[in-house]
Amino acid sequence: MVIQQNDSVAIWGWTTETIEKITVTGSWNNQPASCKAFQGKWMVRLATPKAGGPFSISIKGHEELTLSNVMVGEVWLASGQSNMQWNAKRGFNNAKEEVAKANYPNIRLFHIPRHQATSAQQDTPGEWKECTPESMEEFSAVAYFFARNLHQQLDIPIGIINSSWGGTPAEVWVEEQVVERDQELVEAQKQLPENNWHSFKPGRMYNAMIAPLIPYTLAGSIWYQGESNRVAPYTYTKLFSGLIDCWRQKWGSEFPFYYVQIAPFKYKEKNAGVLIREAQMKAMTVPNSGMVVVSDIGNINNIHPGNKQDVGKRLANWALAKTYNKTGITYCGPIYRDMEKEGKNIIIHFDYAESGLMMKGKELTHFEIAGDDKVFVAANAKIIGNTVKVWNKKVKQPVAVRFAWDNIAEPNLFNKAGLPASCFRTDNWHVPVIK
Repeated sequence: MVIQQNDSVAIWGWTTETIEKITVTGSWNNQPASCKAFQGKWMVRLATPKAGGPFSISIKGHEELTLSNVMVGEVWLASGQSNMQWNAKRGFNNAKEEVAKANYPNIRLFHIPRHQATSAQQDTPGEWKECTPESMEEFSAVAYFFARNLHQQLDIPIGIINSSWGGTPAEVWVEEQVVERDQELVEAQKQLPENNWHSFKPGRMYNAMIAPLIPYTLAGSIWYQGESNRVAPYTYTKLFSGLIDCWRQKWGSEFPFYYVQIAPFKYKEKNAGVLIREAQMKAMTVPNSGMVVVSDIGNINNIHPGNKQDVGKRLANWALAKTYNKTGITYCGPIYRDMEKEGKNIIIHFDYAESGLMMKGKELTHFEIAGDDKVFVAANAKIIGNTVKVWNKKVKQPVAVRFAWDNIAEPNLFNKAGLPASCFRTDNWHVPVIK
């Protein structure tokens, strides 16, 4: 296993004795921590050193247990739906080659099998495994590539816990009350089409696949989900923000939360995909969070794009820059900040574009402009430093701009580091999901 470095980590368990003294000792300092079991459950906190190992942890009660081959490093939780669950057995770009070279004894993988529960559980199946071709092949590809990037850049042990399930909406990954106490979220949840693979009821995967992990000490979390919430995009920002808040409250930690904006795909519902992407972008206002844009590495004909390597790398770059304070890493593509009118033009300003903008191709694509009539037409667009000027001669009094405003948009605006700009719109006019 891997436990979090330079921290006070939770070690807990159960005993058949109702009242019993438990003593836990880590071999890195041999300083015992003791507690009394209450109603058969116990927990202590151990002060951990900087990254290293292998160590052992001794647990003594009326019996003695030793955990061996324990590394101290950075521990991350990966969750979401199928694009997080996706592994080499299902196939992705260069999967066979990636499996063959996945020998990283200091990356440790913990895979939680898919199961659900009606109430919060104390335990879950699963076991820690060293990263080998055999263990990596069945593990989340995005989570593995994220962990590999951190391991290579930080040169310390990395523990990654995968708790994901294809097709699940965000409601099932949050404590039930988060949804039930908010009427907007209750109504949105009613719009989700049920399937035969799993429940869509709030809290079911949280209860079985998240709650048992609390309070295992984490460095942070990564998340790739959103496709299953596309039929109710207008409440997704609130729901997703509520999920982050819920997890942080339960862990008692404002840990970083980095997530992936869903990729372009030809959904049958018009506007559904782009509205979820917009909702995900709005969630960047949550403190200590960050979003990866993947509009350039998606596949509009495959909801499971093959390039999992760059998804993991872009998530890792957020962590390396913002959590581990590595310099010289561009970790985010351009994000719309505000607009200004300049005669018949609209000037768009971006965050994360300090070094300038660039396009791939001869002219910028996927910009639209509208006047007071709210009718959007294709627009000309030109990069000027770290801004974009947008216009159409037929729109004499422009009031709004949209960019990449389509489920399948694969635009060509990037920052100088080659990271793509997120879709955006400057208006707040209602856009319906057309089923």
